[in-house]
Amino acid sequence: MQKVMISLQDVNPRVRGIRVSSQSTLQSLAEKTIREITQGVPKPFKEVIDVSSGDPQRAGMKPNSFVRQVLAVCLWPELLREEGLPLDVRLRAQRLLEACDGESVGSYTASSGLPHIRQTIAEFIMKRDEGVPAYAENIFISSGAQRALMVIVKLLSEGEGQPQTGLLIPQPCPHTLLPLLDEAGVMAAPYRLVEEKSWAVELSELHRALTTSRGRCTFRAIYISNPGNPTGHLQDRKSIEEVIEFAAAERLLLLVDEVYQDSVYAPNREFISYKKVLFEMDNHLRETVEMVSFNSLSCACVAECGLRAGYMEVINMDSGVMHFVDTMLCTDINAPVTGQLALDLMLSPPKPGDPSYNTFAEETLLTRPTLAQNAQRSLKLLNDLPGMSCWPAMGGIYLYPRLNLPAEIREQANMLGLEADLLYCQMLLQEEGLILGAGQHGGTTGSHYLRLCVLVPPDTLEEVLSRISSFHLRLTDREHNGSYRKTKSRRNMPSPAEEIGQSYI
Repeated sequence: MQKVMISLQDVNPRVRGIRVSSQSTLQSLAEKTIREITQGVPKPFKEVIDVSSGDPQRAGMKPNSFVRQVLAVCLWPELLREEGLPLDVRLRAQRLLEACDGESVGSYTASSGLPHIRQTIAEFIMKRDEGVPAYAENIFISSGAQRALMVIVKLLSEGEGQPQTGLLIPQPCPHTLLPLLDEAGVMAAPYRLVEEKSWAVELSELHRALTTSRGRCTFRAIYISNPGNPTGHLQDRKSIEEVIEFAAAERLLLLVDEVYQDSVYAPNREFISYKKVLFEMDNHLRETVEMVSFNSLSCACVAECGLRAGYMEVINMDSGVMHFVDTMLCTDINAPVTGQLALDLMLSPPKPGDPSYNTFAEETLLTRPTLAQNAQRSLKLLNDLPGMSCWPAMGGIYLYPRLNLPAEIREQANMLGLEADLLYCQMLLQEEGLILGAGQHGGTTGSHYLRLCVLVPPDTLEEVLSRISSFHLRLTDREHNGSYRKTKSRRNMPSPAEEIGQSYI
């Protein structure tokens, strides 16, 4: 029988063209390292700690008790008779089960989500935005915000034989964004965030990016992350108004990632949604600017990344287009039902007086102080290290420090065909068992960046910072001693660059 896939050349060219994220490379190396630990291979560390991506529970943060208790009852309804569980947990589980076909989480739902959950989301948005109307029919639940974004981006793509669709994106941007655009066949046109202003969005940069890329593509949309992923920048009202006016003038769809809206911790700053600002602007703008905003369970307070559920709200979108949003979601059948139920619990938590309220408040209200204290502690250490600098974050769960790496590291990276920040992260993993995200290059020559998730338990953070400091100071000592290529690690192991060279060349 003849093979369908004869060779690599038979694979869809668009799939072959998807960029491999540096995160994937690091995760592969981490998995290899973990296997070696379990096999008894000597390592200078007992465990691998991953603070590279927005997965706080992987780094040791505990799940929310109320969310897990309700989901447990929904998965095993026999627990409805368990009087050891709080009454509000059992009542909420009963209501959620009644919203499911067959009163079971094992049944399908509508492709755009359970009507009950969509209504909960609409009520949350209206409360958040102080009365700005929100409607369940404009809300679509998906398998995470990433999937929702892909649906919209695919709808924008012109398709084969047409000028390539262009999307304005920030630089730096979420590490998952570029592979998504590759898959959709959409061209990324980066606008630079201004590092010297804490990674602010500047109107002049939006115009520059649009002008320099015009002619190579047809621009259809602009993507914004607020609070910024991975920079932690929070836009103020004036900045949001400028972006909205820019989108209106250039006839661009606004795609607004607001996943970390619950994690603003800078003094005297608060999250303001793009929708709220839009509806407080002139009538012609709030009636014509098309916008899609995204949120998900990956937010800081719940951080249930693995349950895979998010939602988007579409504003001023043609009803015919909304039909095809639903059509695209049909290809997934529906988002995981447990994730949909968790969205309801995230957005409509226990109220004062409910049996679960005190525990819920204690768990969730600690998140923001933990974030703020961890960010402050990390910022001080990072800025004290030679060749490293970092701007304070205002929100989100990351810090994004800048690296000025020794010339020899850059040369070694060039020889290996790697970006220098990725080589740094691989060496850090092999010497210290710590995974940081490699940043996005393209700035000042010799400057590279790291991505550090600071939503971790404080004791874990101390271990993380200790490992970073130990490795970084050894690295700079090698530079000062002129012996980078010759030195072994302090634990009498092969130098990481040598091992990486053997593994990746």
